[in-house]
This record gives sequence, structure tokens and C-alpha cells, in this order.
Amino acid sequence: MANDILPNSVEALAGLISADGDEIINQMDERAERDGFPTVGPEVGGWLELFARMTNAKRVFEFGSGFGYSAYWFARGLPDDGEIVLTEIDADELELAREYFADGNVAVQAQFEHGDAIDIVDEYDGPFDIVLIDNEKHRYREALQAIEGKLRPGSLVLADNAITAGPIDHEQVVSMLSSTEQEPISEITDATEGIATYLEYVRSHEQLQTVLLPLGEGLAVSLVQ
Repeated sequence: MANDILPNSVEALAGLISADGDEIINQMDERAERDGFPTVGPEVGGWLELFARMTNAKRVFEFGSGFGYSAYWFARGLPDDGEIVLTEIDADELELAREYFADGNVAVQAQFEHGDAIDIVDEYDGPFDIVLIDNEKHRYREALQAIEGKLRPGSLVLADNAITAGPIDHEQVVSMLSSTEQEPISEITDATEGIATYLEYVRSHEQLQTVLLPLGEGLAVSLVQ
């Protein structure tokens, strides 16, 4: 998923060395291309699977799942007795996710929750090993705060679109994070302000260590300490 910030050559190389997909991932990639639906892409998807394997994760929660693209990559890295909670406000997208998981070669327990993820997370007990935040950009910090009490030392929090997306102005995000005077920026979108607010929150959080994975549209990776 190349963009105007990351060089195409970097994305191409990442795709060449990333984990191989399968027939379900190929189908989802084709759907995303045909419908213009934003996904993390296989370059980031391979990282999601690897993160699950590296941390021996068993439970994953997603704030925003679309038709299950990122969740399916996670599921490939979870043990057979693992669990992943998909949340999606669009019922049609969630039904597609069900179908892909039913047809796919993954044995994890998948929970398909229709509605607002920030409300849904209250229905689940922790801890979760990995959290993916990919809901409305202006609610990223709210999402993390809603699940913070259900994380453990060693849990990972991943936030998509940390670099760019349609309504996000990357230069304004950089300006907000680097400014010491915090002067207001005129004509800023809610999404831009939301991403900047989230990144400021995680970089100053005493229990989080955060780095940026510059692939796809940018993935902020925070380790709970």
C-alpha cells in the first residue's frame, strides 16, 4: 500500500521478503483493490503475524476490523486455542469477515462483534496480548484508554495510520509533535488532530515504549512495560 510519503521501492522490497499469503489473503487483496477499501496490506500484515508469534500471543482485540484483513493475518500467528475479537460498525463488512474466516485455514476462536468497539471492549475481561487500533482517528486515544486496564507488561498496542491516510495531514502531525509552544494550527482535520493527540499520548506515557514502523500507512508500535 504505497503512498506519497514512503518510497514505492521500500514497499516493493518489503512485499518481496514478507510472509507468503494464502488464497484467502489473495481474495481479500483483490477485494480491497477492486473496491478501493483501505487495508494494512501484505507488507504490514506479515508484521502482524510475526508480532503474534514473537510475543506468543493468545488473545487479540481489534478496534475496527473492516472485512477481517488484519485479523486474518493475526490469526495465522496465533495458536489453535487463541482468540481474536473483531469489531466493526458496518454489518456487511463484518459478515464478509465471518465468511473469510470460515473459508480460511485458521483454527482460532474468532468473536465477531457488531457495533462501537469502545463500548464492546467493556464486555471483555483482560488481559489482551495485542491490541490493534484502527477505528475513527479522532478516537484513537479514547480507544487505548478504554483498554489500558486490560493489558499486561509485554502487551503490544498497534495503531494504524500513524503516518498518513486520506484525511490526515502528515506535515501537521509532525508540526504538532515537534512544537514546544503548542500554537494552534488552522484548518486541521479531526483525523489529523486525533493521530497527533494519540502519538503524543503514547510517547509521553510512562508505561509505554513506542516506535514507528514506516510501512503501509505507518504503524505505531507500543510495548507495555
